[in-house]
Amino acid sequence: PAMKLIVLTLAALAGSTTAFVPMGSRAMVRQTVRFSEEVPAAEVTEVTGEEAAEEAVVEATPEPVAAVAVTAGAFENALGAQAPLGCFDPLGMLAEADQERFDRLRFVEIKHGRIAMLAVLGQIVTKAGIRLPGDIDFQGTHFSDIGTGWSALGQFSPYGTYQMVAFIGCLELFVMKDIEGTGNEFPGDFRNGALDFGWDELSEEDKMSKRAIELNNGRAAQMGILALMVHEQLGVSIWPGGI
Repeated sequence: PAMKLIVLTLAALAGSTTAFVPMGSRAMVRQTVRFSEEVPAAEVTEVTGEEAAEEAVVEATPEPVAAVAVTAGAFENALGAQAPLGCFDPLGMLAEADQERFDRLRFVEIKHGRIAMLAVLGQIVTKAGIRLPGDIDFQGTHFSDIGTGWSALGQFSPYGTYQMVAFIGCLELFVMKDIEGTGNEFPGDFRNGALDFGWDELSEEDKMSKRAIELNNGRAAQMGILALMVHEQLGVSIWPGGI
């Protein structure tokens, strides 16, 4: 349904750009004055309404503009198109994508990958028994009392859920943003002129390598956290000793 909605939206946008030119039905008179020694008089040429309208369309038509849509093959050498799959696009989302569309998809991929890596790390840490000290609420619920994975839901008050949602919303709206004019180099670069961690000191080759590693780790983490969640719901945990 989402792909159909995208196709219909694009078709509507394309249809809205169609130019409508009114066609006159009356004859129009065009006077062409030729200044020469042999023919000093003005010549009058009668033109029909259709011919005049066609001529007006030709004159008003702007110079052709290069198409911005490109094929998926244009991204075969993009960062992340690595062996053995190469530019893997089974849903055809890059079939007619331009660079702006590609950058948007890459931005979303990087963000989801980072969230998934944090989720997998959270599973590993809590499964290892590493918890924050103290209580999670005023009712005396300890952090160590909270389960791992799906079992953690419902073990603390709804206000705790509201706090987490509000915190994530603040990060999304005010922190994890690509602010223009701050020296960010690629989609997903959230340094915004404040954080660096030695990035500017790396060579271009090292930067591309680290970006590719982040992409691959993020992709693996997305599949990993999905597998952990599904297996837990099926009652077949893939953690040693269960979860």
